[in-house]
Amino acid sequence: MLSDEQRQAAADSLLTAEQTRITVPQLSKTYPAMQIEDAYDVQRRWAAGRLAKGAKIVGRKIGLTSRAMQMASKMTEPDYGVILDDALFKDGARIPAGTFIKPRLETELAFVMGEDLQGGGCQMHDVMRATEFVTPALEIIDYRTEVPRQIVDTIADNAAFGAIVMGGRIFRPFDIDVRWVGATLAKNGVIEESGVSAAIMGHPAAGIAWLVNKLAPLGDGLKKGDIVLGGSFTRPVDIASGDVIFADYGPLGSIGVSFE
Repeated sequence: MLSDEQRQAAADSLLTAEQTRITVPQLSKTYPAMQIEDAYDVQRRWAAGRLAKGAKIVGRKIGLTSRAMQMASKMTEPDYGVILDDALFKDGARIPAGTFIKPRLETELAFVMGEDLQGGGCQMHDVMRATEFVTPALEIIDYRTEVPRQIVDTIADNAAFGAIVMGGRIFRPFDIDVRWVGATLAKNGVIEESGVSAAIMGHPAAGIAWLVNKLAPLGDGLKKGDIVLGGSFTRPVDIASGDVIFADYGPLGSIGVSFE
């Protein structure tokens, strides 16, 4: 376990990396005693630093929802972070690539909560009932520390969140079978990845139920209006200045963005 001073120093180093666009050494190397509890506290302190500068939390993201990614990270469950309002982009956006250090992009679904959802014992049907609508989304992931990373590095670094792009059709959660949303992800006209949303723990709402249960002991939960990214169902694709991205969700529409 780390001391309060070490946790704050770790959070400050991530804030500096974000500002300078220069990665810092892995926190797991700087603080070998760091545990998962420390990492989430570092994340909270990092978020507090961003809020102090005017950002607002508008939702949550869930990562490591696939078994393959969990095994690669030596983790047996997903992780989570926060979504900030200054990291929201719309379909058609021209995004400055220099905002990030080494960005990569994933296809996801965003759930927008229609009511508060809090407390232990949350199930997928609770998530579906509390969700107002679902929409296609892209997550830009980014690392503020060097690689390779241990799970505590990823958690402390806000679960690698960089930004979110929302677009396509808005639909109610029971209007379609959200397990079978398919998407292709193209970069500069070439399809790089494809997948189906059932790859997210068998159902996109499963990760959100997991998150609600994880937040319950902290006295926290999801709020009405929160945007929740349920996890990626494609592998991440590297992006750089000049790239044009097109994600096709079939009948649910598409998202197109460019990086400059």
